[in-house]
Amino acid sequence: MSLLLLPAPFFLLFEFWQLVLSERYVGIRQIERQADPRESGLGEFTAFCWSSLLFIYWAWLVLLLFQPMGRVHGLCLLAVFAIGYGLRRICRLKWVLVVLTFEGAVRIGLLFSLCVYVWRHW
Repeated sequence: MSLLLLPAPFFLLFEFWQLVLSERYVGIRQIERQADPRESGLGEFTAFCWSSLLFIYWAWLVLLLFQPMGRVHGLCLLAVFAIGYGLRRICRLKWVLVVLTFEGAVRIGLLFSLCVYVWRHW
């Protein structure tokens, strides 16, 4: 068992945090007000933490591709990121929240599966 698989629960919590933040900044209330989330912006510290964790998360996913036990999960998570990003780029603002929520749910499911897999094989 590789120690590289142990951060999976941490990234699972990060995914839940991302869902909360996406609902806060691109939520139904903002859509009803027709507010553009790019104009309201995140706080500097929150944006720094979020961006840093995303880069660490992506690096971890790339490293998972070199592990025999986490390869499939890492590949699927990277594919979900890529597909979700592509869909968010072409969606109207009203549909971005739907795509973010669905994408987050799929990533949470994949990370939960990886956590269970690690737990059973530890």
